[in-house]
Amino acid sequence: MRPLLPALLAVAVAVLALAGCTPAPAPGTPSAQSGVAATTLPGLATPTGEPDLASLHGVHPEPGQAVTAAGPFDDRFVVHDLAFDGSAVTGTIEITSDVSDVLELMVVAGFYDAQGALLGTARFERHGEDHEVHAGPPSEATAFRVDVPDALRGTAASAAIGVPVLVNE
Repeated sequence: MRPLLPALLAVAVAVLALAGCTPAPAPGTPSAQSGVAATTLPGLATPTGEPDLASLHGVHPEPGQAVTAAGPFDDRFVVHDLAFDGSAVTGTIEITSDVSDVLELMVVAGFYDAQGALLGTARFERHGEDHEVHAGPPSEATAFRVDVPDALRGTAASAAIGVPVLVNE
């Protein structure tokens, strides 16, 4: 029985060494693990298009005004120097929830006619890689400018902004 023990040990080591090994896929052939995981949740529709703010339909600013519309992140920032000059809405978003760099920010602006009816929207987007790296504490404020779309120039009399996307470290 003694001579059989080394042979069994050799077989066991070989089996353990090869366990879980599978041949690599041929070049150009996707592996089974390279696919994107698909998750479906009952009652949850897959988003299409850009994020929007339904609240832009509920505000009716007076001519010359720039106002804020409610959004999902309103408790995480304040808006400073919000203004509309007929060609663009401008301001600064200051993060108040913590002191970390902004990774993603989207400001959606609604533009309105003289009666306060929504004419259309445009966006300002900031991606984390779009800003310069700086020393010291993280920047908490982002200046934005959203130009009136060409099709609305001369008709847009006021604006409203909201933030549907805000990601910080």
